[in-house]
Formats: sequence, C-alpha cells, structure tokens
Amino acid sequence: MAIVATNLRKGQCIDYKGEKSVVLGIEHRTPGKGNALIMATVRSFASGKTKDIRFASGEKVEIVNADRQKLEFSYVDQTGYHFMDTTTYDTITLPNDLIEDSKELLIDALEVEVLFLENKAVSVEFPSNVELEVTESAPGVKGDTATAATKEAVLETGLRVQVPLFINPGDKVKVSTADKKYTGRA
Repeated sequence: MAIVATNLRKGQCIDYKGEKSVVLGIEHRTPGKGNALIMATVRSFASGKTKDIRFASGEKVEIVNADRQKLEFSYVDQTGYHFMDTTTYDTITLPNDLIEDSKELLIDALEVEVLFLENKAVSVEFPSNVELEVTESAPGVKGDTATAATKEAVLETGLRVQVPLFINPGDKVKVSTADKKYTGRA
C-alpha cells in the first residue's frame, strides 16, 4: 500500500528502495522557494543504521504492514529472551541480538512493545524509564555537596550508573532506557 509522503507518521514501517525501515521522526520543511519537503529519519531493519531520507511532498511511499504487540518479560536462557503475551499467555522467544544492547534494563514483568514484520520480531521498544533497585553503592560523604556530586551504584540487573550521594542500597531509582542514566528516585 502506498501513501503520499505528507501522510507519513512516526512508527510506520516503509519499504524504501527495497529496504524495510521504521520511521523514527518526520519533519515538514518549506524552503523559501520551491515545493515543500518531507524529511524522514528511518532505521533499517537489515542493517540497524539510521539515515535521513528526503521526499517531495507529493511523492508516494510504500507502507509495510507491521504488527505491534505488548509483551511481558519472563526469563532468559541459552535459547533467547522469553516474553509472555498477556492476552493469550503464549510465550514468545526473541533472539539474543534483538535484546543484547538493553539486557541490563530487563526485570521480571517489564512490559515492552515488540514490532513484528512478516511474523518476525524486528525491534523492541522499552518504556522511557525503568525502576531498578540499588544493590551496591558507596556511602555518601557529608559536606561534599557544593556541586552535584555523584557516586557509582550497581543496580539489581548489574547495570552501573552514577547516582546522587543520598542514594543507598535498597533504594529504587528510575533509569532512562534511552541512555541508561539515572533520572530520579522511584
């Protein structure tokens, strides 16, 4: 199915020059003279690389049918990462390479959104923040708070992040899934 480039939306899957990609961002540009342009930032499913594509406003773009499912993390073993479909209670196993970069963010019952293309999982979208418990951190030093002082903390998944001095073992903290950094107390 083809649509006009002006109707393209974030999250849609497209087929551009034989390469299937997901649209990460859209920007409508109107230069001083000439026709309007659509700048689309896309990530290729095959290579994983991100690139910008420029479309003329009336250009047709081929849309690929994709299925999005909310799945809940169950466990990991040598065969892959196992997720449960909360509506059917079916277990879906995702390959290691799809999760490898974000494995330190996975906790039991974490809900993620998985994009399926032709019945094959192609990407996993985590929530913007994950709440994790601090298992190890050095005690804070009193009086050293003239600047935004931080210390390293080890979280329940093994992830190491910089946290403020007042965070102690047993505290729950929010971690951004985009950059794996401390964002606040939970």
